[in-house]
Amino acid sequence: MSKVKLTFLGTGTSQGIPIIGSDHPVCLSTNSKDKRLRTSAMLSWGDYNFVIDTGPDFRQQMLRENVSKLSGVLYTHEHTDHIIGLDDIRPFFYRDRVDIPIYAEDRVLEALVKRFQYILESDSLYPGTPNVVRNVIQEEEKIYLGEKEIIPIRVMHGKLPIVGYKVENLMYCTDVKTVPETSMKYFENLEVLVINALRTEQHYTHFTLEEALQFIKEVKPKKAYLTHISHLLGFHDEVEAELPDNVYLAYDGLKIEL
Repeated sequence: MSKVKLTFLGTGTSQGIPIIGSDHPVCLSTNSKDKRLRTSAMLSWGDYNFVIDTGPDFRQQMLRENVSKLSGVLYTHEHTDHIIGLDDIRPFFYRDRVDIPIYAEDRVLEALVKRFQYILESDSLYPGTPNVVRNVIQEEEKIYLGEKEIIPIRVMHGKLPIVGYKVENLMYCTDVKTVPETSMKYFENLEVLVINALRTEQHYTHFTLEEALQFIKEVKPKKAYLTHISHLLGFHDEVEAELPDNVYLAYDGLKIEL
């Protein structure tokens, strides 16, 4: 069975790093690891490439990673920085003329229809749009993509219920502030955990660095990678040097394999 590879397409917040017009030292950094596109990832195995979220930088991310095939899109939630690049799946459809499946909770699909009616509503289709197949997911209800089993897991983005995705012993979560007790069993015995760590100061919808590290300490994955990072967290190299041995600061383009 093919091994799963995860590519960090973007590891930044909703504004990305550098922020337009900012003179913050991290925004002025010349270290490529301090330059972060909006958060997204790609799960790959065999001939399959499934993207988690299509943010504003989706086109740029696909070009940078030289992706020529898109097998589908998994959505975590409906916020703009996670969905607004949907239109840029067009070249993949033009190339293969194969309908592209998208997977999201019903509420998220409704939000996508409102934003992309010209793609997703049959009576509003615009010439040149890609053919998209909508698939409703539910928390803890397994979906099968290629030869892999994917489980959407409930996490909370402040008061908004969103999903993370588990494939084999890898869990990918972003925009998390709390994890319901009912979801905790899915975080046991992980080889890799990806979780957000926005900054050191408190935030009402995102883990701080301290909260992320405490959660990692509680669930004990073999390795953990931090994503959805703000410039306020600090310079990549300085932050990573202070992390526990099994915790890493993710960066755009980083690839890990199970």
